[in-house]
Amino acid sequence: MPRPMSHPNVLLVIADDHQADAISAVGHPVVRTPVIDELVSGGTTFTQVRIMGSLMPAVCAPSRACLLTGRNVFRADTEPLLSHGPEYQVCLPRDACTLPECFRAAGYETYFTGKWHNCRASLNRSFSSGSRIFLGGMSDHAAVPVWDYDPSGEYRAENARIGKGFSSEIFADAAIDFINGRNNECPFFLCLAFTSPHDPRTPPETFRRLYDESQIPLPENFLPAHPFDNGELHIRDEELAAFPRQPEEIRRHLADYYGMISHHDAQIGRVVEALRLNGVLESTIIVYLSDHGLAVGQHGLMGKQNLYEHSLRVPLVLCGPGVPRGERRRLLAYSFDLYATLCALAGVDTPPGLDSRSLVPALADPSRTVRDELGSVYMDRQRMVTDGRWKLIRYHVDGTERVQLFDLARDPRELHDLAGLPIHAPIIRRLAATLRQWQEKVGDRWMPVEALAPVAK
Repeated sequence: MPRPMSHPNVLLVIADDHQADAISAVGHPVVRTPVIDELVSGGTTFTQVRIMGSLMPAVCAPSRACLLTGRNVFRADTEPLLSHGPEYQVCLPRDACTLPECFRAAGYETYFTGKWHNCRASLNRSFSSGSRIFLGGMSDHAAVPVWDYDPSGEYRAENARIGKGFSSEIFADAAIDFINGRNNECPFFLCLAFTSPHDPRTPPETFRRLYDESQIPLPENFLPAHPFDNGELHIRDEELAAFPRQPEEIRRHLADYYGMISHHDAQIGRVVEALRLNGVLESTIIVYLSDHGLAVGQHGLMGKQNLYEHSLRVPLVLCGPGVPRGERRRLLAYSFDLYATLCALAGVDTPPGLDSRSLVPALADPSRTVRDELGSVYMDRQRMVTDGRWKLIRYHVDGTERVQLFDLARDPRELHDLAGLPIHAPIIRRLAATLRQWQEKVGDRWMPVEALAPVAK
Protein backbone atom coordinates (compact mmCIF):
# COMPACT_ATOMS: atom_id res chain seq x y z
CA MET A 1 0.00 0.00 0.00
CA PRO A 2 1.21 3.58 -0.55
CA ARG A 3 3.51 4.92 2.13
CA PRO A 4 2.33 8.17 3.80
CA MET A 5 3.95 11.36 2.56
CA SER A 6 5.49 11.87 6.01
CA HIS A 7 8.26 9.64 4.69
CA PRO A 8 10.83 11.48 2.55
CA ASN A 9 11.13 11.32 -1.20
CA VAL A 10 14.49 10.31 -2.65
CA LEU A 11 16.33 11.82 -5.63
CA LEU A 12 19.36 9.67 -6.41
CA VAL A 13 21.73 11.28 -8.94
CA ILE A 14 24.51 9.07 -10.31
CA ALA A 15 27.33 10.54 -12.42
CA ASP A 16 29.66 8.49 -14.61
CA ASP A 17 33.46 8.99 -14.13
CA HIS A 18 33.30 11.92 -11.67
CA GLN A 19 36.44 12.16 -9.52
CA ALA A 20 35.73 12.70 -5.82
CA ASP A 21 37.82 15.89 -5.73
CA ALA A 22 36.38 17.50 -8.88
CA ILE A 23 33.88 19.65 -6.98
CA SER A 24 34.51 23.29 -6.19
CA ALA A 25 33.11 23.10 -2.66
CA VAL A 26 35.55 20.36 -1.63
CA GLY A 27 38.52 22.42 -2.77
CA HIS A 28 39.02 21.90 -6.49
CA PRO A 29 40.73 25.06 -7.84
CA VAL A 30 39.23 25.01 -11.35
CA VAL A 31 35.97 23.13 -11.85
CA ARG A 32 32.72 25.07 -11.37
CA THR A 33 29.91 23.15 -9.67
CA PRO A 34 27.56 25.71 -8.08
CA VAL A 35 24.61 23.32 -7.71
CA ILE A 36 26.59 20.47 -6.17
CA ASP A 37 28.28 23.09 -3.99
CA GLU A 38 24.85 24.03 -2.61
CA LEU A 39 24.18 20.37 -1.82
CA VAL A 40 27.53 20.20 -0.03
CA SER A 41 26.76 23.31 2.02
CA GLY A 42 23.21 22.15 2.72
CA GLY A 43 24.06 18.55 3.58
CA THR A 44 26.82 16.12 4.58
CA THR A 45 29.71 15.08 2.36
CA PHE A 46 31.48 11.76 2.87
CA THR A 47 35.07 12.27 1.70
CA GLN A 48 36.52 8.75 2.03
CA VAL A 49 34.08 6.69 -0.03
CA ARG A 50 35.48 4.15 -2.47
CA ILE A 51 34.18 1.56 -4.88
CA MET A 52 35.04 -2.11 -4.48
CA GLY A 53 36.34 -2.49 -8.01
CA SER A 54 35.63 -4.69 -10.97
CA LEU A 55 36.34 -7.95 -12.77
CA MET A 56 35.84 -6.21 -16.12
CA PRO A 57 37.25 -3.07 -17.78
CA ALA A 58 33.77 -1.48 -17.78
CA VAL A 59 34.08 -0.62 -14.10
CA CYS A 60 30.75 1.22 -14.07
CA ALA A 61 28.63 -1.93 -14.52
CA PRO A 62 29.76 -3.83 -11.39
CA SER A 63 30.00 -0.60 -9.41
CA ARG A 64 26.36 0.21 -10.16
CA ALA A 65 25.41 -3.40 -9.44
CA CYS A 66 26.96 -3.10 -5.97
CA LEU A 67 25.09 0.14 -5.37
CA LEU A 68 21.77 -1.36 -6.49
CA THR A 69 22.06 -4.61 -4.53
CA GLY A 70 23.95 -3.46 -1.43
CA ARG A 71 26.27 -6.40 -2.01
CA ASN A 72 29.99 -6.68 -2.58
CA VAL A 73 31.34 -6.90 -6.11
CA PHE A 74 31.40 -10.70 -6.11
CA ARG A 75 27.87 -11.12 -4.70
CA ALA A 76 26.28 -8.39 -6.83
CA ASP A 77 26.67 -10.49 -9.99
CA THR A 78 24.72 -13.67 -10.71
CA GLU A 79 27.87 -15.23 -12.17
CA PRO A 80 30.99 -13.16 -11.45
CA LEU A 81 33.57 -13.89 -14.14
CA LEU A 82 36.57 -12.16 -15.61
CA SER A 83 35.17 -10.36 -18.65
CA HIS A 84 37.18 -8.92 -21.51
CA GLY A 85 34.17 -7.87 -23.57
CA PRO A 86 33.08 -6.73 -25.99
CA GLU A 87 29.69 -6.79 -24.20
CA TYR A 88 29.98 -5.76 -20.58
CA GLN A 89 26.95 -6.33 -18.39
CA VAL A 90 26.25 -7.49 -14.89
CA CYS A 91 23.17 -9.65 -14.32
CA LEU A 92 21.86 -8.93 -10.83
CA PRO A 93 20.96 -12.03 -8.78
CA ARG A 94 17.26 -12.76 -8.62
CA ASP A 95 17.46 -13.12 -4.84
CA ALA A 96 18.94 -9.63 -4.50
CA CYS A 97 16.26 -7.09 -3.60
CA THR A 98 17.52 -3.93 -5.30
CA LEU A 99 17.52 -0.57 -3.53
CA PRO A 100 14.62 0.87 -5.59
CA GLU A 101 12.83 -2.48 -5.41
CA CYS A 102 13.07 -2.26 -1.63
CA PHE A 103 11.51 1.21 -1.69
CA ARG A 104 8.90 0.05 -4.20
CA ALA A 105 7.86 -2.76 -1.86
CA ALA A 106 7.56 -0.18 0.92
CA GLY A 107 4.97 1.80 -1.05
CA TYR A 108 7.16 4.24 -2.95
CA GLU A 109 6.63 5.20 -6.57
CA THR A 110 9.92 4.36 -8.30
CA TYR A 111 11.04 6.03 -11.53
CA PHE A 112 14.20 5.73 -13.62
CA THR A 113 15.84 7.76 -16.34
CA GLY A 114 19.35 7.71 -17.78
CA LYS A 115 22.05 5.07 -18.02
CA TRP A 116 21.16 1.48 -17.09
CA HIS A 117 24.22 -0.73 -17.41
CA ASN A 118 22.85 -3.92 -15.90
CA CYS A 119 20.35 -6.60 -16.90
CA ARG A 120 16.93 -5.48 -18.09
CA ALA A 121 15.01 -7.82 -15.82
CA SER A 122 16.43 -6.05 -12.76
CA LEU A 123 15.45 -2.68 -14.26
CA ASN A 124 11.79 -3.64 -14.46
CA ARG A 125 11.53 -5.22 -11.05
CA SER A 126 13.19 -2.15 -9.53
CA PHE A 127 11.10 0.61 -11.08
CA SER A 128 7.39 1.05 -11.67
CA SER A 129 7.94 3.57 -14.48
CA GLY A 130 10.58 5.48 -16.40
CA SER A 131 11.43 7.35 -19.56
CA ARG A 132 14.40 8.13 -21.77
CA ILE A 133 16.35 5.11 -20.60
CA PHE A 134 19.75 4.40 -22.14
CA LEU A 135 20.70 0.72 -22.12
CA GLY A 136 24.47 0.50 -22.39
CA GLY A 137 27.79 1.87 -21.26
CA MET A 138 28.46 4.91 -23.44
CA SER A 139 27.22 6.74 -26.51
CA ASP A 140 27.51 9.97 -28.46
CA HIS A 141 26.09 12.54 -26.05
CA ALA A 142 24.27 14.27 -28.92
CA ALA A 143 22.76 11.05 -30.30
CA VAL A 144 21.67 8.90 -27.38
CA PRO A 145 19.44 5.89 -28.15
CA VAL A 146 16.70 5.83 -25.52
CA TRP A 147 13.74 3.67 -24.61
CA ASP A 148 10.64 4.48 -22.64
CA TYR A 149 9.80 2.14 -19.79
CA ASP A 150 8.70 -1.18 -21.29
CA PRO A 151 6.37 -3.13 -18.97
CA SER A 152 7.25 -6.32 -20.86
CA GLY A 153 10.92 -5.86 -19.99
CA GLU A 154 11.98 -6.65 -23.56
CA TYR A 155 13.15 -3.21 -24.73
CA ARG A 156 13.24 -4.22 -28.37
CA ALA A 157 15.74 -2.46 -30.62
CA GLU A 158 13.01 -1.18 -32.92
CA ASN A 159 11.43 0.69 -30.00
CA ALA A 160 14.51 2.81 -29.36
CA ARG A 161 14.74 6.37 -30.62
CA ILE A 162 17.41 9.04 -30.62
CA GLY A 163 16.76 11.46 -27.79
CA LYS A 164 16.37 15.14 -28.56
CA GLY A 165 19.24 17.17 -27.20
CA PHE A 166 22.36 16.49 -25.15
CA SER A 167 22.42 13.43 -22.89
CA SER A 168 22.37 15.24 -19.54
CA GLU A 169 19.55 17.50 -20.73
CA ILE A 170 17.53 14.53 -22.04
CA PHE A 171 17.71 12.72 -18.71
CA ALA A 172 17.10 15.86 -16.63
CA ASP A 173 14.06 16.67 -18.79
CA ALA A 174 12.65 13.21 -18.07
CA ALA A 175 13.18 13.66 -14.32
CA ILE A 176 11.49 17.08 -14.43
CA ASP A 177 8.55 15.70 -16.41
CA PHE A 178 8.12 13.01 -13.77
CA ILE A 179 8.21 15.53 -10.90
CA ASN A 180 5.80 17.91 -12.66
CA GLY A 181 3.39 15.19 -13.73
CA ARG A 182 2.93 13.37 -10.43
CA ASN A 183 -0.54 13.15 -8.90
CA ASN A 184 0.34 10.29 -6.61
CA GLU A 185 0.01 10.72 -2.86
CA CYS A 186 2.79 8.28 -2.04
CA PRO A 187 6.44 9.37 -1.85
CA PHE A 188 8.79 8.74 -4.76
CA PHE A 189 12.22 7.26 -5.41
CA LEU A 190 13.63 8.96 -8.52
CA CYS A 191 16.91 7.73 -9.99
CA LEU A 192 18.62 10.08 -12.47
CA ALA A 193 21.70 8.38 -13.95
CA PHE A 194 23.87 10.56 -16.16
CA THR A 195 26.39 9.33 -18.73
CA SER A 196 28.41 12.50 -18.03
CA PRO A 197 31.32 13.15 -17.69
CA HIS A 198 32.15 9.85 -19.46
CA ASP A 199 33.82 10.19 -22.84
CA PRO A 200 33.30 11.19 -25.56
CA ARG A 201 33.73 14.41 -23.57
CA THR A 202 31.96 16.93 -25.80
CA PRO A 203 30.37 19.54 -23.52
CA PRO A 204 28.03 22.11 -25.07
CA GLU A 205 30.06 25.10 -26.22
CA THR A 206 28.71 27.45 -23.52
CA PHE A 207 30.15 25.18 -20.85
CA ARG A 208 33.34 24.38 -22.73
CA ARG A 209 34.09 28.10 -22.91
CA LEU A 210 34.19 28.21 -19.12
CA TYR A 211 37.62 26.60 -19.29
CA ASP A 212 40.68 27.97 -21.05
CA GLU A 213 42.80 24.88 -21.60
CA SER A 214 45.98 26.96 -21.71
CA GLN A 215 45.29 27.95 -18.10
CA ILE A 216 44.32 24.52 -16.80
CA PRO A 217 46.88 23.32 -14.23
CA LEU A 218 48.12 19.77 -14.59
CA PRO A 219 47.39 17.43 -11.69
CA GLU A 220 50.14 17.32 -9.11
CA ASN A 221 50.62 13.63 -9.86
CA PHE A 222 50.72 14.02 -13.65
CA LEU A 223 53.21 11.70 -15.35
CA PRO A 224 54.06 11.24 -19.04
CA ALA A 225 53.80 7.47 -18.53
CA HIS A 226 52.95 5.01 -15.81
CA PRO A 227 56.22 3.80 -14.28
CA PHE A 228 55.57 0.08 -14.84
CA ASP A 229 53.16 -2.35 -16.50
CA ASN A 230 50.03 -2.52 -14.36
CA GLY A 231 48.41 -5.05 -16.71
CA GLU A 232 46.07 -2.58 -18.40
CA LEU A 233 48.10 0.11 -20.14
CA HIS A 234 46.68 -0.30 -23.65
CA ILE A 235 42.96 -0.63 -23.11
CA ARG A 236 40.58 1.69 -24.97
CA ASP A 237 40.45 4.26 -22.17
CA GLU A 238 44.23 4.55 -22.08
CA GLU A 239 44.40 5.13 -25.82
CA LEU A 240 42.29 8.28 -25.65
CA ALA A 241 45.53 10.28 -25.37
CA ALA A 242 48.91 9.78 -27.02
CA PHE A 243 51.87 7.99 -25.42
CA PRO A 244 53.75 9.50 -23.70
CA ARG A 245 51.19 11.90 -22.27
CA GLN A 246 51.69 15.47 -23.45
CA PRO A 247 50.81 18.34 -21.08
CA GLU A 248 48.90 20.26 -23.75
CA GLU A 249 46.76 17.27 -24.65
CA ILE A 250 46.00 16.46 -21.01
CA ARG A 251 44.99 20.08 -20.39
CA ARG A 252 42.56 19.83 -23.30
CA HIS A 253 41.10 16.62 -21.90
CA LEU A 254 40.73 18.25 -18.49
CA ALA A 255 38.98 21.32 -19.96
CA ASP A 256 36.52 19.00 -21.72
CA TYR A 257 36.08 16.96 -18.54
CA TYR A 258 35.36 20.02 -16.40
CA GLY A 259 32.96 21.34 -19.03
CA MET A 260 30.99 18.10 -18.89
CA ILE A 261 30.80 18.28 -15.10
CA SER A 262 29.66 21.91 -15.11
CA HIS A 263 27.00 21.10 -17.69
CA HIS A 264 25.45 18.22 -15.77
CA ASP A 265 25.73 20.29 -12.59
CA ALA A 266 23.45 22.84 -14.27
CA GLN A 267 20.99 20.10 -15.20
CA ILE A 268 20.83 18.95 -11.58
CA GLY A 269 19.96 22.54 -10.76
CA ARG A 270 16.96 22.37 -13.07
CA VAL A 271 15.73 19.21 -11.36
CA VAL A 272 16.19 20.72 -7.89
CA GLU A 273 14.22 23.77 -9.03
CA ALA A 274 11.39 21.47 -10.19
CA LEU A 275 11.33 19.94 -6.71
CA ARG A 276 11.08 23.42 -5.22
CA LEU A 277 8.31 24.58 -7.56
CA ASN A 278 6.31 21.46 -6.77
CA GLY A 279 6.67 22.02 -3.02
CA VAL A 280 8.60 18.82 -2.32
CA LEU A 281 12.20 20.03 -2.02
CA GLU A 282 12.18 20.15 1.77
CA SER A 283 10.75 16.62 1.96
CA THR A 284 13.26 15.09 -0.46
CA ILE A 285 16.60 13.44 0.32
CA ILE A 286 18.98 14.32 -2.52
CA VAL A 287 22.00 12.10 -3.12
CA TYR A 288 24.87 12.86 -5.47
CA LEU A 289 27.53 10.27 -6.19
CA SER A 290 29.53 8.73 -9.04
CA ASP A 291 30.01 5.13 -10.10
CA HIS A 292 33.82 5.58 -9.98
CA GLY A 293 36.52 8.17 -10.59
CA LEU A 294 38.98 8.67 -13.45
CA ALA A 295 42.69 9.36 -14.01
CA VAL A 296 42.78 11.94 -16.87
CA GLY A 297 46.57 12.22 -16.82
CA GLN A 298 47.25 11.27 -13.22
CA HIS A 299 50.00 8.66 -12.83
CA GLY A 300 50.34 8.67 -16.62
CA LEU A 301 46.88 7.07 -16.94
CA MET A 302 43.61 8.15 -18.56
CA GLY A 303 40.99 5.63 -17.42
CA LYS A 304 39.61 4.01 -14.30
CA GLN A 305 41.17 0.56 -14.72
CA ASN A 306 43.49 1.02 -11.76
CA LEU A 307 43.36 1.19 -7.96
CA TYR A 308 44.72 4.68 -7.34
CA GLU A 309 42.63 7.14 -5.33
CA HIS A 310 41.62 9.21 -8.36
CA SER A 311 39.82 6.18 -9.76
CA LEU A 312 38.56 4.47 -6.59
CA ARG A 313 37.26 7.42 -4.59
CA VAL A 314 33.85 8.85 -5.45
CA PRO A 315 31.87 11.87 -4.31
CA LEU A 316 28.99 11.09 -1.96
CA VAL A 317 26.83 14.02 -0.87
CA LEU A 318 23.55 13.67 1.02
CA CYS A 319 21.17 16.55 1.59
CA GLY A 320 17.67 16.70 3.04
CA PRO A 321 15.57 15.38 5.95
CA GLY A 322 17.67 13.76 8.67
CA VAL A 323 21.00 14.96 7.22
CA PRO A 324 23.14 17.57 9.04
CA ARG A 325 23.91 20.72 7.06
CA GLY A 326 27.38 21.77 5.96
CA GLU A 327 29.29 18.88 7.49
CA ARG A 328 32.01 16.45 6.37
CA ARG A 329 32.66 12.87 7.42
CA ARG A 330 35.99 11.10 6.85
CA LEU A 331 35.02 7.56 7.84
CA LEU A 332 35.90 4.72 5.48
CA ALA A 333 32.92 3.56 3.44
CA TYR A 334 31.96 1.86 0.20
CA SER A 335 29.59 3.56 -2.20
CA PHE A 336 27.20 0.63 -1.77
CA ASP A 337 26.83 1.59 1.90
CA LEU A 338 24.34 4.09 0.51
CA TYR A 339 21.76 1.26 0.33
CA ALA A 340 21.47 0.74 4.09
CA THR A 341 21.91 4.48 4.67
CA LEU A 342 18.94 5.52 2.53
CA CYS A 343 16.74 2.83 4.02
CA ALA A 344 17.59 4.03 7.52
CA LEU A 345 16.92 7.68 6.64
CA ALA A 346 13.58 6.84 5.02
CA GLY A 347 12.42 4.33 7.61
CA VAL A 348 12.39 1.48 5.08
CA ASP A 349 13.20 -2.03 6.27
CA THR A 350 16.29 -3.58 4.71
CA PRO A 351 16.28 -7.13 3.36
CA PRO A 352 18.56 -9.77 4.90
CA GLY A 353 21.96 -10.55 3.46
CA LEU A 354 23.24 -7.05 2.72
CA ASP A 355 26.93 -6.18 2.76
CA SER A 356 25.92 -2.51 2.95
CA ARG A 357 26.34 -0.75 6.30
CA SER A 358 24.38 2.33 7.30
CA LEU A 359 26.24 5.63 7.60
CA VAL A 360 23.40 7.18 9.62
CA PRO A 361 25.15 6.69 13.01
CA ALA A 362 28.05 8.77 11.65
CA LEU A 363 25.63 11.56 10.74
CA ALA A 364 24.81 11.97 14.41
CA ASP A 365 28.32 11.29 15.73
CA PRO A 366 31.34 12.31 13.61
CA SER A 367 33.59 9.99 15.62
CA ARG A 368 31.68 6.88 14.57
CA THR A 369 33.31 4.43 12.17
CA VAL A 370 31.67 1.86 9.92
CA ARG A 371 34.64 -0.05 8.49
CA ASP A 372 38.23 -0.53 9.70
CA GLU A 373 39.61 -1.17 6.25
CA LEU A 374 38.54 -1.23 2.61
CA GLY A 375 39.65 -3.60 -0.13
CA SER A 376 39.26 -3.22 -3.87
CA VAL A 377 39.97 -5.31 -6.95
CA TYR A 378 40.68 -4.92 -10.62
CA MET A 379 40.44 -8.00 -12.84
CA ASP A 380 42.97 -10.68 -11.82
CA ARG A 381 45.85 -8.18 -11.88
CA GLN A 382 45.46 -5.64 -9.07
CA ARG A 383 44.35 -5.67 -5.44
CA MET A 384 44.24 -2.89 -2.83
CA VAL A 385 43.68 -2.52 0.88
CA THR A 386 43.70 0.61 3.04
CA ASP A 387 43.19 1.32 6.73
CA GLY A 388 42.56 4.99 5.98
CA ARG A 389 46.16 6.09 6.36
CA TRP A 390 48.27 3.36 4.81
CA LYS A 391 47.43 1.88 1.45
CA LEU A 392 48.88 -1.21 -0.22
CA ILE A 393 48.43 -2.00 -3.91
CA ARG A 394 49.56 -5.37 -5.27
CA TYR A 395 50.00 -6.24 -8.92
CA HIS A 396 50.15 -9.70 -10.45
CA VAL A 397 50.93 -9.26 -14.15
CA ASP A 398 52.23 -12.05 -16.40
CA GLY A 399 53.50 -13.96 -13.39
CA THR A 400 55.33 -10.98 -11.94
CA GLU A 401 54.30 -9.49 -8.63
CA ARG A 402 54.85 -5.92 -7.49
CA VAL A 403 53.75 -3.89 -4.50
CA GLN A 404 53.22 -0.18 -3.81
CA LEU A 405 52.80 1.45 -0.39
CA PHE A 406 51.42 4.96 0.16
CA ASP A 407 50.93 7.08 3.26
CA LEU A 408 47.63 8.75 2.35
CA ALA A 409 47.75 11.09 5.33
CA ARG A 410 50.96 12.73 4.08
CA ASP A 411 50.68 11.85 0.40
CA PRO A 412 47.02 11.85 -0.72
CA ARG A 413 48.04 12.11 -4.41
CA GLU A 414 50.13 8.93 -4.13
CA LEU A 415 53.32 10.58 -5.37
CA HIS A 416 55.76 8.67 -3.19
CA ASP A 417 55.85 4.87 -3.24
CA LEU A 418 57.34 3.83 0.10
CA ALA A 419 57.44 0.08 -0.54
CA GLY A 420 61.19 0.00 -1.13
CA LEU A 421 62.10 1.43 2.28
CA PRO A 422 63.02 -1.29 4.83
CA ILE A 423 61.51 0.75 7.66
CA HIS A 424 58.06 0.12 6.19
CA ALA A 425 58.41 -3.67 5.94
CA PRO A 426 56.21 -4.29 9.03
CA ILE A 427 53.45 -2.13 7.57
CA ILE A 428 53.59 -4.04 4.29
CA ARG A 429 53.41 -7.38 6.11
CA ARG A 430 50.45 -6.20 8.18
CA LEU A 431 48.53 -4.88 5.19
CA ALA A 432 49.37 -7.96 3.11
CA ALA A 433 47.89 -10.15 5.84
CA THR A 434 44.81 -7.90 6.02
CA LEU A 435 44.41 -8.14 2.27
CA ARG A 436 44.60 -11.95 2.32
CA GLN A 437 41.99 -12.09 5.07
CA TRP A 438 39.77 -9.67 3.18
CA GLN A 439 40.03 -11.73 -0.02
CA GLU A 440 39.02 -14.86 1.81
CA LYS A 441 36.13 -13.09 3.53
CA VAL A 442 34.60 -11.66 0.34
CA GLY A 443 35.27 -14.74 -1.79
CA ASP A 444 37.89 -13.31 -4.15
CA ARG A 445 39.33 -16.27 -6.04
CA TRP A 446 40.56 -14.39 -9.12
CA MET A 447 43.95 -13.12 -7.98
CA PRO A 448 45.73 -16.05 -6.34
CA VAL A 449 46.11 -15.65 -2.59
CA GLU A 450 49.37 -17.61 -2.60
CA ALA A 451 50.90 -14.91 -4.80
CA LEU A 452 50.11 -12.38 -2.10
CA ALA A 453 52.61 -13.54 0.49
CA PRO A 454 54.43 -10.58 2.08
CA VAL A 455 57.31 -9.44 -0.10
CA ALA A 456 59.05 -7.19 2.44
CA LYS A 457 61.34 -8.76 5.03
